[in-house]
Amino acid sequence: MAGYIFQNFRVVTPLRVLDEHSVVVENGRISRVEKKDILKVESDFSVVDAHTLSTSNPCYLVPGLIDLHVHGGGGCDCLDCTEDALHDIACAHACGGTTAFFPTIASAPFDRMLEALAVIARLRGKKSRGALILGAHIEGPFFSPEHKGAQNERFLRTPSIEDVEKILRFSGTVKKVTMAPELPGALECGKMFRDQGIQLAIGHSDATYEDVLQAIENGFTSVTHIYSGMSGVKRVDLQRVAGVIESALLLEELEVEFIGDGIHLPSHLVQFILKNKGVGRVCAVTDAMRAAGLNEGVYEFGGMEVLVEGGVAKLMDKSAFAGSVATMDRIVRNLLFEVGLRVEDAIKLASYNPARSAGVDDRKGSISVGKDADLVLFDATFRVLMTMVKGSVMY
Repeated sequence: MAGYIFQNFRVVTPLRVLDEHSVVVENGRISRVEKKDILKVESDFSVVDAHTLSTSNPCYLVPGLIDLHVHGGGGCDCLDCTEDALHDIACAHACGGTTAFFPTIASAPFDRMLEALAVIARLRGKKSRGALILGAHIEGPFFSPEHKGAQNERFLRTPSIEDVEKILRFSGTVKKVTMAPELPGALECGKMFRDQGIQLAIGHSDATYEDVLQAIENGFTSVTHIYSGMSGVKRVDLQRVAGVIESALLLEELEVEFIGDGIHLPSHLVQFILKNKGVGRVCAVTDAMRAAGLNEGVYEFGGMEVLVEGGVAKLMDKSAFAGSVATMDRIVRNLLFEVGLRVEDAIKLASYNPARSAGVDDRKGSISVGKDADLVLFDATFRVLMTMVKGSVMY
């Protein structure tokens, strides 16, 4: 087979929706994007026609969804430290329209975190049974106990040069590190990550506005899952000071991510984030744990038992959420039908913006000639019909 031709789709770009367009895929890349009446159908191409694919019209063809925050899925976690586990996670999320992702390592015994990094390094950029692994996101263990959320407090650490040097053995694999910048040594250690081209994010932090300013001056560029695991307005010597939440919404220098499952944040808070940051400075993520794609019940996360019920994971005492069980298609539906975004904006938050944040927007994140054929087919209700990664159908 020479390639694929997708006909009669609503093709979503970062700026608009193109009605009745066709997209041609050859050799794993997008070779043509045209109006249907211009396109000549070649006999040795596999033709996927929206009119025959689903009884619900219109069907949408969107760029592959990119998730910057994935702990697990399909019953597996990155900290299982096996290649099979990562393949299963990649497969579980491909079913939800994710074509590329950052496996995210939560706080754990430090040697185990390094072991997980080694496994991710072996699979980064290689073909899997599902979504492509872009690199690792380390979410821990350099966190504030006051805002640990579902991170296991037993494994939290103060940043040290020795620990950073061990992580930097995998500098080609580590793409993002989330830290609490107010901790002793955090800024110095952050500079070491920054100098290796690793993105620094503020998260699980009790930082004040002044702490955040210092963090930005030392290379921090984003905030991990805003509103979850971070300080808000508080009093210091009777004076009110802004926390991480207000600082992130105020300061243009910071990009933010949010968990878009519709449970971690209500629609009005998502709207508030977008009103303050603009659509171009926000990424939607799942923060999915191992139960993503599975039934409700009791699962393990970070060495703790968590309860999955009502579409979300919680600590057993129900004092905090413990990640989500969403895949990216659920995020998109929430953005469309609950938050009320335009199709192009919802997809931008889930594809183009994450691609740009991850530094892969030259080849992913939009449907453009020459880019990787990472594509998702949605029906009119935004249920996934097909997921394609570099021209190969993964779901």
